Amino acid sequence: MTGAKRSSAQRLRDALEDDIINGRRAPGERLDPEALGQEFSVSRTPVREAIQQLVASGLVTVSPKKGTFVARVGIEALIEMFEVMAELEGMCGRLAARRISEVELAALKEAHARCDAAARAGDPDEYYYENEGFHACIYAASHNGFLASEARQLKQRLKPYRRLQLQVRHRMNTSLDEHQAIVDAIAGGDAERAEALLREHVLIQGERFSDFVASVRRFENPLSGTG
Repeated sequence: MTGAKRSSAQRLRDALEDDIINGRRAPGERLDPEALGQEFSVSRTPVREAIQQLVASGLVTVSPKKGTFVARVGIEALIEMFEVMAELEGMCGRLAARRISEVELAALKEAHARCDAAARAGDPDEYYYENEGFHACIYAASHNGFLASEARQLKQRLKPYRRLQLQVRHRMNTSLDEHQAIVDAIAGGDAERAEALLREHVLIQGERFSDFVASVRRFENPLSGTG
């Protein structure tokens, strides 16, 4: 998905995500929809849609009669969500390795190729969106609607932080290598390996954990609080 193909709401959401993640909009700051529309030269509808998406990801809260505000998110809560996300993705990978059809496998390989193209172009945002498609293929191939729904819901909450991860040096190329191993395991029907690889792919630990926390705390002292 190129930038030109993204809707006004998606582009506005991405811009606001970047502002929040990088501290240009501080926790507790009020977001004025009318001012946002003027700032980004968009109508009310994209502003409303972007705010709804940010609420779903937990970056923004809406208080009745008070307005829309940048949320305060605890780093501990983020790590807990990544831990659960890793387990859900692992389960999807295990089931996909057992149940994927030839058509679904072809779609997964195509999604991986699009990720490769984005990585070669050095575009972390484009890689992020193609990466979404890659993981969506695995959810579908699990043939477990409830599991896929739960994974998508939590993935939505973690969207901005998964996107932030890809801006850490070398993470995009490393992620691509991990994707190749996941594709190979699923294609080979190795359920245990697919589960382990996807769990490790999502879980933030070791050096990746340190890099992630450093990236988040670039902008945020209040992240040590809860909300």
